[in-house]
Amino acid sequence: MTDSAPRRVRVRAPELIGKGGWLNTGEHQYTLADLRGRIVVLDFWTFCCVNCLHVLDELRELEEKHRDTVVVVGVHSPKFVHEAEHQAVVDAVERYGVEHPVLDDPELATWKQYAVRAWPTLVVIDPEGYVVAQHAGEGHVHAIERLVTELEAEHAAKGTLRRGDGPYVPPEPEPTVLRFPGKVLALPNGNLLVSDTTRHQLVELGADGETVVRRIGSGTRGFADGGATSAGFNEPQGLALLDEGTVVVADTVNHALRRLDLATGEVTTLAGTGKQWWQGSPTSGPAGEIDLSSPWDVALFGGRVWMAMAGVHQLWTYDPAEGTVAVAAGTTNEGLVDGPGAEAWFAQPSGLAATEDRLWLADSETSALRWVDRDGVVHTAVGTGLFDFGHRDGAADQALFQHPLGVTALPDGSVAVSDTYNHALRRYDPATGEVTTLATDLREPSDAVLVGGDLVVVESARHRLTRLRLPEEALRVDPVAHRTRRAATEVAPGRLRLDVIFQAPPGQKLDERYGPSTRLLVSSTPPELLVEGEGAGTDLGRTLTLDPGITEGVLHVSAMAASCDDTASGSGSAAGTNEYPACHVHQQDWGVPIRVTGSGADRLPLVLAGMDAE
Repeated sequence: MTDSAPRRVRVRAPELIGKGGWLNTGEHQYTLADLRGRIVVLDFWTFCCVNCLHVLDELRELEEKHRDTVVVVGVHSPKFVHEAEHQAVVDAVERYGVEHPVLDDPELATWKQYAVRAWPTLVVIDPEGYVVAQHAGEGHVHAIERLVTELEAEHAAKGTLRRGDGPYVPPEPEPTVLRFPGKVLALPNGNLLVSDTTRHQLVELGADGETVVRRIGSGTRGFADGGATSAGFNEPQGLALLDEGTVVVADTVNHALRRLDLATGEVTTLAGTGKQWWQGSPTSGPAGEIDLSSPWDVALFGGRVWMAMAGVHQLWTYDPAEGTVAVAAGTTNEGLVDGPGAEAWFAQPSGLAATEDRLWLADSETSALRWVDRDGVVHTAVGTGLFDFGHRDGAADQALFQHPLGVTALPDGSVAVSDTYNHALRRYDPATGEVTTLATDLREPSDAVLVGGDLVVVESARHRLTRLRLPEEALRVDPVAHRTRRAATEVAPGRLRLDVIFQAPPGQKLDERYGPSTRLLVSSTPPELLVEGEGAGTDLGRTLTLDPGITEGVLHVSAMAASCDDTASGSGSAAGTNEYPACHVHQQDWGVPIRVTGSGADRLPLVLAGMDAE
């Protein structure tokens, strides 16, 4: 490194503290001093967040490639009340195959120490204990891997790099028939098909919901077509009958739609490439050539297979006759906005159920029950937005859910909602506009199917199916309302400067070949909070004007920046010779609770990507 090279600002990393303690360490409680000499990557995540789950998968290759120098530490920072329960975090770590230490931080102590504002956020700490990079959102692991390589060389030369085995200690496997099952489907032969998500299989059970008839899939992460024992799935979820002999499977982490032949057990791929969809990728075309993003559930409606595309907050469709896919509703912006499909906003749609004239959906991050009509217009039955949730029965405009993942259409026109984080089964009746509770004390119910006069419920965190008789009268429960746990940011009244900080990673430059490389979208809850500054633009900085009569609210900020490899700044014989440099999209959505006070700040900085601060 020459004297003219930029130097990183050396900021000492705050200590890692969390009331819930450490997981995946054999009960050892670590400090940063214990990790000195290793490159530490902190992953601030919460298990409700599909973007966080994407980052977990992105990190797997980095962990494997740099196993003797890098220690990834997940800092679990809850949004929902249920996510602050220690056992729920323990379950999530196993459910999603997290193979690194996790600090359970239910009170957001470490989140606050590192000034984190969004899920997910990645922070890199060098072997001497200094913060050297921070990124919000997904898609940054390629830049972090490059930084890790530089840090390995730098600290090996200084003698400050310590190689060896990491602190990860795997938990003991549990011998249950199912392991965190996701969705269930009643088959024409009377049996039940279950997505055994954590074991990467489908399991056909007898009509009793307990006897194993057969397993489909190799049981290890993979993306391969083939017979029942060789086909590969990766955390499959949603299931739907395409016809009497065919099941469509939402193969979530493979970002694919798969086909199961019930007669032979053969698995083939209907849609998706195995790669995750990114902004700028095609959104329609031949199904096998278009990338998808974490399809969570599927349902047949209007002759097409609808996909709850949780990873990009949209609904997509697959046309079996044409073999094509297309976006049906949603803009990719995260939130709750009704209207024509092209204008609607969703937030991790995760459950679907079709009737003759409606497609019902569980919109998990807004804790909402919504539906799409035959004209493609989106409506909301229950739910108000990203930050209000709880367990409250009554009129639909007052009722509350907490992160529901499943929805089931009932014969009388009402809907059963698998109210996952409330551990309850709820019912919404469109005729009366009322929400009632059918059952409680279910452990993370994620789906249900009607069998005769019973509902068979997937109790995901109890690893079983539970049969419930639909009661004539709903149970009464005490109403509880919540808001998101994050502390509000105090801002000054009047004008507020919003700056999204983006610095292209080393070796990259802003991609301005086809116009502006950045985009910023700003809105608020309530909408009246913003007098000026709402809407879309290409500048990552904007001056907002707040209504002086509103003292609390939420700013919704969505930012995107596109960068490409800067071949001119490369090194070696290949420098400057690549005609088609790799391009990268950096995107993040923030929901920032604010409180207007006289002593508040007049500037709100949000870090999209900040590397090598100078």
